[in-house]
Amino acid sequence: MNQDSSRKLQTATREKLRKLNSLRGNGGSTLYALQQLNDIYGESLSRLRVILIHAGGFSQRLPSASALGKIFMAFPLGEPIYQMLELKLAMYVDFPSQMKPGVLVTCADDIELYSISEDESVQFDKPGFTALAHPSPLHVGTTHGVFVLDPHEKSSSSDVETISCLRFLHKPSLNKMRDSGAVCKGQSGLFSVSGEEFVYTDSTYYFDFDTAKSLLNLLKELGPLDCEIDAYGDFLQALGSKATIDYTNNTANVTKEESSLVEIRQKIFHLLKGTPLNVILLNNSKFYHIGTTSEYLFHLTEDVALRAELGLLNSAFSLRETSETPGCCVMCSVLDPSCSVGAGSVVEFSRLGEEASVGSGSIVSGCWVGPGLSVPDGAFMHSLCVNHQDKIRFVTVFFGINDNLKHSVDAPASMDELKLCSVGLSQCLSHWEIKNEALRFSGDASSCNLWNACLFPVCSDQQSSFSVSLKMLQAVLSGSTNPLPKDTKLMSVQECLQSKNLEEMLKLRKVLYTDITQRRFSS
Repeated sequence: MNQDSSRKLQTATREKLRKLNSLRGNGGSTLYALQQLNDIYGESLSRLRVILIHAGGFSQRLPSASALGKIFMAFPLGEPIYQMLELKLAMYVDFPSQMKPGVLVTCADDIELYSISEDESVQFDKPGFTALAHPSPLHVGTTHGVFVLDPHEKSSSSDVETISCLRFLHKPSLNKMRDSGAVCKGQSGLFSVSGEEFVYTDSTYYFDFDTAKSLLNLLKELGPLDCEIDAYGDFLQALGSKATIDYTNNTANVTKEESSLVEIRQKIFHLLKGTPLNVILLNNSKFYHIGTTSEYLFHLTEDVALRAELGLLNSAFSLRETSETPGCCVMCSVLDPSCSVGAGSVVEFSRLGEEASVGSGSIVSGCWVGPGLSVPDGAFMHSLCVNHQDKIRFVTVFFGINDNLKHSVDAPASMDELKLCSVGLSQCLSHWEIKNEALRFSGDASSCNLWNACLFPVCSDQQSSFSVSLKMLQAVLSGSTNPLPKDTKLMSVQECLQSKNLEEMLKLRKVLYTDITQRRFSS
């Protein structure tokens, strides 16, 4: 890209940012990204190969990735450590040479690993949509997209083959998969799920520029978007010769149903109906999803296969002079020799002082853990830098590792249905001597959840922020009382993200990087 094009892109990005943020769903952002690229490059866009990565949304199931996006999640390898963006680019490095001009769409919370012979290649050269497909157990299919293949196209014994897809199912039930003919039988030595029933599930897909033009026309027809559009469920379910319009009325997997959703889905269906859907079967492949706290902990600390395949380390680009605890993961952090990290825990972009400890199965992200402090087992703690009343402040959010931040109730009166570390929210408030009626929920008053509950103290510095929040968490777990100082300001995760100061957060990471580099050099 020349300097003039780069400046145009930066200017357009700034001018369109507010509008882009108002779009809902990765399908909406896909449409708008296409429009933005078309505004910048015009006719020359039809000669380009584009990779479009969905950065990760709010990341409510993995809040440590909320501020920067899942695409910038760190992984324990490399010096300095690699991010998901770099892994994605490395995984797809061979694709452009086998790809006609078009768009490759992928998510930021999955890793696809595959093996093919030297005389085979993954080619994106057909009209319409072309999707990668991975053999997966049936239970995985219930939470992903599943392809119904054409039974008349005989399967070969190769590691990779391209065939037509009759229909795409979005998070189908077991019965739906069977009734639709999506269930296959593995052949010994060929498939990743040998000798068992399996389905082909989705990950990344490609569409050519004739299809991109159709999607741009769709955006013009739809106008301003006021509901979520899914780039997988709403686009791919319209494809294939056996696709039906029935799915447009199914809102079971929608986060929040809007009145216009069905109408917009039907417009998408009629526009894309008849567009080819080809599937590249990667018969010797693995698909790893890293979008929740439990998946994150498992894959980075316990998953022997992924750790071996990627060469993941227990300690990556960190100062950690103690002997390594098996089964934990420390990334870009400074740990005192006397501190400890429990098995199954991840510590990233943090400092741990003398005699500090992290229990097992916990996540500590962006925190300054003071001397002698102990993070409990199964805890999630993440410090953010925010702009509050024209000053730079810090907030440390905390949850149980399996807490459901999306679960909502209609009114504050039902707050006890919300569980923080398996304790009802009103009971948590009593441990902090906060009255129920004093609790504020940010945003939509008809949707109260842990995401928008204003529970977390605003502090002047990173270290005190962590200490205050840790005391609150310990009070809940021990059943003790920890009253907050008078006039303590409280924020929700939602508000923290709305007022986040990314520049300061990145400065803190830069300081960590400098400390680690200099101390390594001096030793």
